[in-house]
Amino acid sequence: MNDRVWRHRTPLARLKRKLRQGAATIGFLGGSITEAAPGHNWPEKVLSWLTESYPEVRFTVENAAIGATGSDLGCFRARRDILDRGCDIVFIEYAVNDYYGDKEIRKRSREGLIRQLLAGGATDVVLVYTFLQAMYKEMYEGRMPDSIEELETLAVHYGIGSVWAGLHAFEEVRLGRMDWDEWLPDGLHPTHRGSLSYAQAVIAFLEKELRAVEGEAGDSPGASGEHAAGEEAAGHPGATGEHAAASVLPEPLNVSHWGSVSRLPFTEVTMEGPWLIRRSSRLVWIDQMLTTSAIGAKLAFSFEGAGLALAFDFGKRSANFIYRIDGGEQVEHVFDRQDWCPEEGMFQLALVGRDLPPGQHRMELEVIHGDGPGCTGTRFKLAFIGVIHETR
Repeated sequence: MNDRVWRHRTPLARLKRKLRQGAATIGFLGGSITEAAPGHNWPEKVLSWLTESYPEVRFTVENAAIGATGSDLGCFRARRDILDRGCDIVFIEYAVNDYYGDKEIRKRSREGLIRQLLAGGATDVVLVYTFLQAMYKEMYEGRMPDSIEELETLAVHYGIGSVWAGLHAFEEVRLGRMDWDEWLPDGLHPTHRGSLSYAQAVIAFLEKELRAVEGEAGDSPGASGEHAAGEEAAGHPGATGEHAAASVLPEPLNVSHWGSVSRLPFTEVTMEGPWLIRRSSRLVWIDQMLTTSAIGAKLAFSFEGAGLALAFDFGKRSANFIYRIDGGEQVEHVFDRQDWCPEEGMFQLALVGRDLPPGQHRMELEVIHGDGPGCTGTRFKLAFIGVIHETR
């Protein structure tokens, strides 16, 4: 099997300690390949292995992966759905869902997400790379797709272990251990056999990392030498065996990373027209939504930050909207409604402001129908207002 599948860097010291103590919380972030809903995705196989291997440990699972979402939304969810849940380790799988995104934005969001997770030293992090058909040619030629290469650059910089599960499955097909249609029946989403292949790659990584779980807290049988002891002692986030406080994180690779984000309360929004604040009946990831179905309904608010993002319960019945920031040019936001898009129930993020100058800003928004293909309603369900703060 290809050695490039596994990259062992900073030891999984927190997970090892929690296993010795008898209780551990396992977290996941990613897209539909990782989400819990199908019941057969690779995290389920990894969790089965953990419970079988450590029967005396009480495991709690926080699978916060959501289909059709990327690291941009993940940045605004890390606190609520991972850190505040006390995850001792989190597996991040965004190489696929970030693939077609704006490259500069994905660099900012990915690094911001990683910095948020490492800042408090409360969780171990492992990056998992799965497979998208667009990666085929490069992988067949022995090259690394740029979406994965960018993540590997971050993994090296922050000392994070990684598992190229997609390459593991690719090699299984190449060696005749698995048929292509066993791996990806619909071309993207594995079912039982393909998910098992992904899980086997992750389990092999964990087996090597956790081999000395009964030993000293700082032991790491999985350390490959890419981050030697002297390097860690020099201030690497793995210096003490666990990711330390934010003050020892290395300097960012992208100074505009999304490592500092917040949500603006709906109480700070002024509204014109019929609006309601209500609980989501579909998405457990949304606490409350600001909703209307009235064309021409308006809202406005002030914020201080370098960027602005709006999150929605989205679908074909959703309205479009027009907006402007600081009295500037009016912009129409038209949602991308693919054929597979449901009527509603997708958690989607829209980046509406970036690289804004320092200081206060004013956002004005108006709901419109859209009058386009696939737009079958006027439902406007705002899940949160996300502010990206200056980190330079």
